[in-house]
Amino acid sequence: MARPEPEYRERIDELAARAARDRATFEPPENPPDEERAMAFLREGLGPLVVLYLDARTADQGVAFSGDELAQFHRATNDWLALYARCYGVAMEPDATIRKAAEVLIQTDDIQATAQLLTQVPPRPTG
Repeated sequence: MARPEPEYRERIDELAARAARDRATFEPPENPPDEERAMAFLREGLGPLVVLYLDARTADQGVAFSGDELAQFHRATNDWLALYARCYGVAMEPDATIRKAAEVLIQTDDIQATAQLLTQVPPRPTG
């Protein structure tokens, strides 16, 4: 496996910084759920992060990320999942790997379903 190209490293840095900034500046909705905002975190954050990982891992030569890069992926994945949940009024500290998020996205082909399956927010109706 090859080391990531500079554009991968730069994009990881950008997305991880945005996730941290989003989390640091987040104000919870007064009347959850705020589904529009939850979807914005997925469309503009988690989705592009997972796609970046998938693009790198499925590249012709495959990309091997460093421990630091994987840690950035992990933090950003969980920052955006936590923000998604907070938009529904649920405070949680998810612990999903980028690989798991990528696997679920491949299975569902839907970033919202991916977030729901990884966080169980909103809960699926029973019965």
